Amino acid sequence: MDDSNDIKSLFPKTHVSRRGFVAATTVGAGFALAVQPIQAQTVITTDTAGLTSGDAKIPTPTGDIYGYYAHPTAGGPFATVVVIQEIFGVHEHIKDVVRRFAKAGYFAVAPDLHGRQGDTTKAPDIQAILAIVNRVPDAQVYADIDAAVAWAKATGKGDTNRLGVTGFCWGGRMSWMYTAHNPNVKAASPFYGPLIRPATELQPKNPIDVAAQIKIPVLAFYGAADQGIPNDTVEKMRAELKAKGVASSEIILYPDTPHGFHADYRPSYRADKAKEAWEKMIAYFKSRGVA
Repeated sequence: MDDSNDIKSLFPKTHVSRRGFVAATTVGAGFALAVQPIQAQTVITTDTAGLTSGDAKIPTPTGDIYGYYAHPTAGGPFATVVVIQEIFGVHEHIKDVVRRFAKAGYFAVAPDLHGRQGDTTKAPDIQAILAIVNRVPDAQVYADIDAAVAWAKATGKGDTNRLGVTGFCWGGRMSWMYTAHNPNVKAASPFYGPLIRPATELQPKNPIDVAAQIKIPVLAFYGAADQGIPNDTVEKMRAELKAKGVASSEIILYPDTPHGFHADYRPSYRADKAKEAWEKMIAYFKSRGVA
């Protein structure tokens, strides 16, 4: 799958002052190299007060993979949410999203789904990232998320009978795909994941191709000004879900909103839309019993 156009849409031409660049570089140490400099002024930092969080070693049939997790320290087991990374890997923004879920009362985990092919957080540019990500088979991703869910359950703190999934960009696509793969997913909320792209041997299907396998209503978020995901593909997905009996799904298409609007560390960030989408997602998860 070639994500070149989608990736290019993430980087609008913006002027960054020397002061802004220095500040962004300082806070950007935990972010993917390919997205420097970042928006220092808008980075959301979620602390770990009241949380148990950290790195995870997730066993799979073909070896351990890295993950990052967080959950409330007191109580449990907690409804479980898998956070699927952007194309840029499990960097600080994705870890922060994990902590945000934990603050909302969830066991959240973000498994590193590119690690076998390479470390996208250290890739110097988009071409290097694509060289890694385009080698990641969908089947491997499904198996690794299955393993992360099993690991969460094994900790005794994750209730995987109340399982939700969300993801951003590349992870948005995989949120759709994994929901079709795993009938135990109770709630799914993709953010701006490509819906129709040329198939490859390793990524043979698209979300629109697996609509019939999605058995739950999905709440998805897209930007109408996304240069990499045409609006007509969103409309085609809506029509396909309705035709396949998942008419109760909702795809919110925000007007005048770019790709990556939830990514508070990038110029594409739109605070109002990100806040609204997050609140809608949490309410939707609760309505589906993932709470």
